[in-house]
Amino acid sequence: MFRRLGVSIYPDHSNFQEDVNYLEKCEKLGFERIFMSMLEVSEGKEVVFKKFHRIITEAKKRHFEVILDIAPAIFDQLDISYDDLSFFHELGADGLRLDLGFDGNKEALLSYNPYGLIIELNMSNDVAYLNNILTYEANKPFIYGCHNFYPQDGSALPLDFFNSCSNRFKKEGIRTAAFITSQYAEYGPWDINDGLPTLEMHRYLPVDVQAKHLFATGLIDDVIIGNAYATEEELVALSQVNRYQVSFNISLVDSINEVEKRNVLDNQHVRRGDITSRMIRSTEVRKKYKETNTKHDHTQTFYRGDVVIGNELFGKYQNELQIVLEEHADERKNLVGRINPDELVLLDYIKPWSKFTFHDL
Repeated sequence: MFRRLGVSIYPDHSNFQEDVNYLEKCEKLGFERIFMSMLEVSEGKEVVFKKFHRIITEAKKRHFEVILDIAPAIFDQLDISYDDLSFFHELGADGLRLDLGFDGNKEALLSYNPYGLIIELNMSNDVAYLNNILTYEANKPFIYGCHNFYPQDGSALPLDFFNSCSNRFKKEGIRTAAFITSQYAEYGPWDINDGLPTLEMHRYLPVDVQAKHLFATGLIDDVIIGNAYATEEELVALSQVNRYQVSFNISLVDSINEVEKRNVLDNQHVRRGDITSRMIRSTEVRKKYKETNTKHDHTQTFYRGDVVIGNELFGKYQNELQIVLEEHADERKNLVGRINPDELVLLDYIKPWSKFTFHDL
């Protein structure tokens, strides 16, 4: 399933022209999806329609998919029936995210709405919610899943729980989404804003690292910035993330030679299928580079996340590239760089035969 980037818009808290400017930047950088919250609406139906239709129209001009976040109270407030979703269709939305669920049968019926609106389910509960809906013969191609975000510091999901919740959707082939948080954006839907991530471990990480991690899990198809507005630097960094394989940011040592530099940066690396716990081995590069690799930075202890290359003392393994997983020393290897400390979590996702690359910081 192809992977996408998205941003969030909060029409009840934002300025229309600033929203449009934000969407223009995001469109140019390849973002494709918008999460738009209706949970905070407090005005009448006509006012709400005008406000949301205006910004959704601008979004659709720029080819964004727009999903509206709604709750049962919205239907009551706007005097809308669950059996008639024409209001949301007329707004121009592509789908509805159900912040709170129903009985399974209702969600299944909603997925057959005549407007082809996507029905997006809350993924952040490790219960058989999705399975219940599917047993009612839901219109599966029109079912998405999306995690919650968590504005309060310390309140977001732990990784093991996130994995369990996400697996319930992924094994059914459902498109999935989760949130990352800008470190500079100033608001979300509520008056508490300690960031808006799905995973607690992401709350204070750079946005590109958060996205790399979500994509690396293989459980998330759409990564959405939860708060608004991310900076242009953050948007650019996100747009450059490889969505289909891990690309590590690496700081190269000053003494790296030209052959080692090409080895690190100019190759598609592949972890050997017969793995070891001490290091990740990229072995094909040693066949490509036959030059003598003079030893340097080879007498120290190597630590997790260090990138090393076999030197002239290493015989047939000269010029093999390795990423250190377990602390060890070996004078037959040269230290050539260190992976960004924020990205060490990504090492857990380099499995047998995984592909990976490096980007020089």
